[in-house]
Amino acid sequence: MMNTVVQQAIAHWHFVAPVLTEPSNESEYDALVDTLNELLDVTGDDEYHPLSGLVDRIGDLVHAYEQRHYPMPKGDGRNALAFLMQQHGLTQSDLSDVASQSVISEILNGNRQLNIHHIKALVQRFGVSADAFL
Repeated sequence: MMNTVVQQAIAHWHFVAPVLTEPSNESEYDALVDTLNELLDVTGDDEYHPLSGLVDRIGDLVHAYEQRHYPMPKGDGRNALAFLMQQHGLTQSDLSDVASQSVISEILNGNRQLNIHHIKALVQRFGVSADAFL
């Protein structure tokens, strides 16, 4: 007799697999980043939220894909971001075209790195070189 949890996993795997599997192409990566951002909007800064483990797992998958496909030298883009925000009189909420307020907060606090999508959006918004964030 099969365990109930295993039965449920089998029945729902086609829904769960896309968010638990490392992306194999840009389209899957984009979908996973969107999923991560939506989950971060739900969980906020609550590390005890029931979905925080899923946020961590998806974050690891996104990071692994970025390391493999978009290797970046170690830098501190958060200082450039903080400077530009100060110069333009912006709050974290003003950067909703880049990421959610909670994601911007994590970046500025050093708990999260800028990813390629954030950098592209920041380059477009501020008209600066991507090197400013690397």
